[in-house]
Amino acid sequence: MPKIIFILNLVSTFYMIGLIWFVQIVHYPLFKSVGKDNFVNYELSHSFLTTMVVLPPMLIEIFTAFALIFYPTPALKGNLVYLLFFMVILIWASTGLLQVPQHNILGSGFNEISHDKLVSTNWIRTILWTLRGIILCFLI
Repeated sequence: MPKIIFILNLVSTFYMIGLIWFVQIVHYPLFKSVGKDNFVNYELSHSFLTTMVVLPPMLIEIFTAFALIFYPTPALKGNLVYLLFFMVILIWASTGLLQVPQHNILGSGFNEISHDKLVSTNWIRTILWTLRGIILCFLI
């Protein structure tokens, strides 16, 4: 059972690593190119569709990170399991407290300050997911 939980956690984390780097380097910066006339529809569609793509793996990741506290693999004993879970909590906190509010502002129309905050604060998630992936690779 711990191995299955670990594999689900690993796969969901690496899915999110690939996605977050694409979003950080390509997708969010291109928001400036959408144009003011189409931006509200674009942002609303983006937010809905992105939720469909990120919510399932994020839920799998947080549930499996939590489950690993109770069913750790031999390599995940001690504080490491708590660190990995805490990193997921920080990712969710960043999402809810930093990125979602900027998307809500952008849902009313393009705002350069909000866009810049979205791109800059998204580095928190990008770095945390990348670090989680590195740690998980060492555990393989």
